[in-house]
Amino acid sequence: MKQLPVTARKPGRSRVFETPNRLRFTDASDVANRLSPDTPVHCFSPSILKSTLATFRDGFPGEVSYAVKANDGEHVLSALASYGLAVYDVASLEEMAAVRANAPTAKLHYHNPIKSRNEIATAAERFGCVRFAADDAQEVDKILAVGGDPAKLEIAVRFKLPKHSASAHDFSSKFGANPELAQQLLRKIAEAGAQPMLTFHGGSQCSDPGVWTRHIHAAAEIARGAGVRLIALNVGGGFPSRYVGLTAPELPVYFEAIEKAAVEAFGADFVPVLECEPGRGLIAGCTSVLARVKLVKHNSHEIYLNDGIYGSLMEVYQVPVIQPFTRSIGGRQPVAGEPVSFTVYGPTCDPLDKLPNPILLPAGIAEGDYIEFGPL
Repeated sequence: MKQLPVTARKPGRSRVFETPNRLRFTDASDVANRLSPDTPVHCFSPSILKSTLATFRDGFPGEVSYAVKANDGEHVLSALASYGLAVYDVASLEEMAAVRANAPTAKLHYHNPIKSRNEIATAAERFGCVRFAADDAQEVDKILAVGGDPAKLEIAVRFKLPKHSASAHDFSSKFGANPELAQQLLRKIAEAGAQPMLTFHGGSQCSDPGVWTRHIHAAAEIARGAGVRLIALNVGGGFPSRYVGLTAPELPVYFEAIEKAAVEAFGADFVPVLECEPGRGLIAGCTSVLARVKLVKHNSHEIYLNDGIYGSLMEVYQVPVIQPFTRSIGGRQPVAGEPVSFTVYGPTCDPLDKLPNPILLPAGIAEGDYIEFGPL
């Protein structure tokens, strides 16, 4: 596995950390041994990203895009562009600019359902964006008013179903129209002469392919109830990456469920173009964080790192069910000792800077060793 350290993080800030001539490393241990970095380092494997993208392209029955909010680093976007990815799900003007710097002709899906008029107008005028999402009549009105020629606009109505327990993040708590409102919005869009479609998100790290099945069948009912022919159906992201303790099917199982549901729900004579927008599911497996041990209190089993919840480990604090795999690295020799449960603290003076769950580390871990947080 080829990994390249690309960024170094400090609490409250980040900076580019480039090695001379963009050196490549075999793995995170190689980074630790050759560089001995004293700031947290993000490691990146282009080969794993390329392989995961190929899995989506070969298996998903439609168009694959990348949800830029998952990681908008130049190293990620330039790699994806070099692999020919031409569609990106963006949530801000800043993400649009980042994509354009690496993929000048890429298609942009502005699927953040809440946008200011200035953001909509700038997306259309500066970045040539014609795809916008909405979950409210006021948002549809804004898009129609400042998004350009309605006949060229693609407006995706984001809908939601009742909350379920199969995902780590519940996106429906913030976004989504209920089916009745979604029908009204589709009719409004069609009557205005814009191109109507539907989109949904079943939640991050969704372990149940049936969530997609239920949403796709609901989408077909919404479209029929509105009397509207959809130009596309975006099935969102939520495809799971491998974390400690996660039990979920492999990606092809999700793709098969999506294709089957689409044919069943819409009928074989007309299935709208299917789209997906993986973020974590595409990127998490090819990135890791290398943190250095600053102090170990062996008597109390406490360990202090140079990264924490105000840096790269923020989400572990916010969503405790997402537990990354950890690997201990000690100089040029493995860290010795049986696994011991350690309480892990970050580098700030804030007592909240603490991982919510203890992690198992070798008993012999010491100051100057490293811990890699990353994929299985």
